[in-house]
Amino acid sequence: MNPVDRLNGWARRLPVWAVYLICALPAPYLFYLGLTGGLGVEPIEALEHEYGEIALQFLIAGLCITPLRRRLGVNLMRFRRAIGLLAFFYLTLHLLVWLVLDVQILSQIWADILKRPYITVGMAGFLMLVPLALTSNNWSVRKLGPRWRQLHKLVYAAALLGGLHFVMLRKGFQLEPLIYLAVIAVLLLMRLDWRAIPRLNRA
Repeated sequence: MNPVDRLNGWARRLPVWAVYLICALPAPYLFYLGLTGGLGVEPIEALEHEYGEIALQFLIAGLCITPLRRRLGVNLMRFRRAIGLLAFFYLTLHLLVWLVLDVQILSQIWADILKRPYITVGMAGFLMLVPLALTSNNWSVRKLGPRWRQLHKLVYAAALLGGLHFVMLRKGFQLEPLIYLAVIAVLLLMRLDWRAIPRLNRA
């Protein structure tokens, strides 16, 4: 059996609930580290960063699923909903740490959203993911029909905004956020139908 078949067999046997359980475990562990001094001298900022980066990693993982199936034959489609909801879960924790533990003052929160571009961009990405999380269930798929797929294409813009938020947050030239943004850009470009571009140019 080749590696792809073995991986697909493993994916078929792994329960989806196990993905939720295993991938959610870092959340309480990181919070515990923050409470006990395990995240350094600025635990709130560190916790906020950790949750946000994990959320971005899950968004990227979700974008990888279709290219993996089309180009390598690795079928992880049954986990796509779980990965998307886990991304939203960690992004919500990222936002709650900022709202509840960091800023705390309601008027200051609104002022920061309006005046700080990186927060504006991050909030826009979060708001795009809200309807996707709310409709990540079988009832919504049946109710919305073809519109469900169109709605869930918002994840592309949300992921791009998430990567841009990370770049803007890290002031100055830093390689890590640029790598995240570049990976997101490549994954989005892979979804383009390049064969249609010459036809558009001739038209």
